[in-house]
Amino acid sequence: MTTVAVIQARTGSTRFPGKVLADLCGRPMLAHVIERVSLARTVDRVVVATTEEAEDDAVAALAGQCRVAVTRGPVDDVLSRFVLAATQQAADVVVRITADCPLVDPAVVDQVVEARALQGADYASNVEPATYPDGYDVEVFTVACLERLDHEAVLPHEREHVTARVREHPDEFRAVRVAWDRDLSSIRLTVDVPEDLERVAAVLAALPKAPPPNVAAVVAYLAGRPDLGRGQGLPERDERYRAQRDAARPQESSG
Repeated sequence: MTTVAVIQARTGSTRFPGKVLADLCGRPMLAHVIERVSLARTVDRVVVATTEEAEDDAVAALAGQCRVAVTRGPVDDVLSRFVLAATQQAADVVVRITADCPLVDPAVVDQVVEARALQGADYASNVEPATYPDGYDVEVFTVACLERLDHEAVLPHEREHVTARVREHPDEFRAVRVAWDRDLSSIRLTVDVPEDLERVAAVLAALPKAPPPNVAAVVAYLAGRPDLGRGQGLPERDERYRAQRDAARPQESSG
């Protein structure tokens, strides 16, 4: 059973262009993500799934420097990129990670991977409803589930957000939810705008560098610096996905 972590990354972010390559404590943000995911003991291989656009040549180059594989595919059809990555890496199970989560915790990755395996589920996540801080999202699914999504997903937002059909039709899949013992979803540690990067950098600068601080250490530090975990006035969690989903609903019901 080969488990492959696929990190989706591109430079063409609307709110923060080039953020995946932005400097975070002396290294590109994507390098932090690759390092952390590579530390997960349940992950056999790591691949960066980027686009075929010339502007993402630098993303592919960085992945090579970090000694992980690269898959390149369409800009908006991220689901196709995942299918291609899974095929190229002969994956049985796929872990979905987004490159705007530089604090992703390898232990949380392991927890979600093991939860799916224990239940023999199609899909497992700590995403919805969320209890972990924003920036620690992990989704795990079988290749059979991925192939089904590729076959069934026809709406643009379903192709862009990869697992949208599972999240919107949970009764049609064997799904497992992994939750924190309390709701910490209001803590914002994802990177969507430059201000987010500054806040994450402040957290990393205050904590030991090795091993990379886990989510418990970060949460404990933020208890004394709650200002760093707040995101007032910033984009809401999954804002783009939810807007696209809601806009698609009339089209879906009429079709």
